Amino acid sequence: MPDNPLIRTILLPVSMIYGFIVFIRNRLFDIGILPSTEFNLPVISVGNITAGGTGKTPVIEYLADLLKEEFNVAVLSRGYKRKTQGFILADEHSTPAETGDEPCQIKRKYPGIIVAVSRSRVQGIRKLLMLHPEIDVILLDDAFQHRYVKPGLSILLIDFNNPVTKDMLLPAGLLREPASERKRAGIILVTKCPEKLKPIERRIMIKELDLYPFQQLFFTTVHYEAPVCVFPGYQPSLPQKLKESKPDIILLTGIANPRPLKKYARSISTKIQNMAYPDHYNFTLRDIEKVKEKFNSLEGEQKIILTTEKDAVRLRQIENFPEDIKKALLYVPIRVCFPDDEAKNFNNIVLSYVRSNKKNSILYKGKNSL
Repeated sequence: MPDNPLIRTILLPVSMIYGFIVFIRNRLFDIGILPSTEFNLPVISVGNITAGGTGKTPVIEYLADLLKEEFNVAVLSRGYKRKTQGFILADEHSTPAETGDEPCQIKRKYPGIIVAVSRSRVQGIRKLLMLHPEIDVILLDDAFQHRYVKPGLSILLIDFNNPVTKDMLLPAGLLREPASERKRAGIILVTKCPEKLKPIERRIMIKELDLYPFQQLFFTTVHYEAPVCVFPGYQPSLPQKLKESKPDIILLTGIANPRPLKKYARSISTKIQNMAYPDHYNFTLRDIEKVKEKFNSLEGEQKIILTTEKDAVRLRQIENFPEDIKKALLYVPIRVCFPDDEAKNFNNIVLSYVRSNKKNSILYKGKNSL
């Protein structure tokens, strides 16, 4: 969203035209002129209304981890910024250029889960079921606006720091569609909340979202785990030792919102230099040479380069990566955390939905078999 109020005002007419187009599209889906296909197995959509990072990949990973012991899980993404076309089934050798960085990350973290990319989610699901009829549940990544598939359970993510009710439509704001379209979600996750969310903050968010009776609301935080070396074979410093040494840090990111990672980095040291690139940025050897130059210019004895797990997937693909930088390059894994009482409720809703709607479930007979 433009920071300059004047620029936002200038862009408002464009946002109004964009909003009218989105409104017509949604109504065409609502009345059935544009078709939504329903499949004969549980399909869970994870998406957002706001352009940019709301934490979809950690939520997909949370769901995959929750479901994988009991069900055969598949993840289907469009494969944003990939250099391939059509349907691609990921394997352990897939690269971000083939599948996009997030599907590549998920496949490497959960090799037992089926991961695929397809611009058309309808065709993607059909091909997945043809190749792997044993699939019990499909997780659709970034699919809230992809209404050609009708999910059985739709999970909408809203960034605590960017409330949708106070934003504007693109390009004046960050909304992909009007905030009122949140009504399509069965579950709303407020992501990236403060670790100690105040009761008044919770009440304000609940009031602003004005949920329907059928909707469930949960608040989540991001937990940062111990830094890990991007390249295998190197041993990172322990987190506590990192904090004790107060190292110089280069923060290397190619994500939509690096602010949370910067906040984490401040818990280690205040000596931070940012090297921020656009979301899903494909790093080159020339970029890394610039990182190396800045790294070597740091005067402190203790110094590291911090990046995200998503960026790490792309950084590993760079050939002739400088050896002396490899040992200093660490990524910070993240995971979604619920308050203890809410985690159980959320898990039960998801598990109950999948169990009740499996292909062999009596409750699910009569759905379109596609």
